[in-house]
Amino acid sequence: MKIEETFIKDLVVVEPTVFGDERGYFFESYSKTKLEDLGINIEFVQDNQSFSKKGTLRGLHYQNPPFAQTKLVRVLEGEIIDVAVDLRKDSPTYGKAFSVLLSAENKKQLLVPQGFAHGFSVISDTASVMYKCDQFYNKASEGGIKYDDPSLSIDWGMNLDEAIVSEKDQILPFIDNCNSLF
Repeated sequence: MKIEETFIKDLVVVEPTVFGDERGYFFESYSKTKLEDLGINIEFVQDNQSFSKKGTLRGLHYQNPPFAQTKLVRVLEGEIIDVAVDLRKDSPTYGKAFSVLLSAENKKQLLVPQGFAHGFSVISDTASVMYKCDQFYNKASEGGIKYDDPSLSIDWGMNLDEAIVSEKDQILPFIDNCNSLF
């Protein structure tokens, strides 16, 4: 397992070591010990899984303290553009977005720390996404940022006029008006 740093402090891509042969492949998708050896000490308490069809865009979501969540996101089937936006007001990268292609094929994962909004778009026919969380979901703490906020300049890998977006996500505020407490 190795870690790829991004231009945003604490936001990292995790790449497992994959063992393959004529039968297929094997890899550890999560190892508390191996992550700790890499300096990542997180106690995950909940796994979430979603299934979406091509053109679906979910996010950008976050939970405010004390229920803020760190997420370890991976794709079980298909391909997504995974996006994290830094909401930490005293961070030099506040308001900056990072995106990465996560797929069942590349097996990469994105570790999204507390203090970030998170979302993804489905660019394959379908995608199954699973992510670990270090805090339980708390409805009263949820917040979000509108996916097409012009100040974020996010390339979702699709025509946004054709995106399948929930009603809830369509009415989220831009970052300047979000209720982030980070």
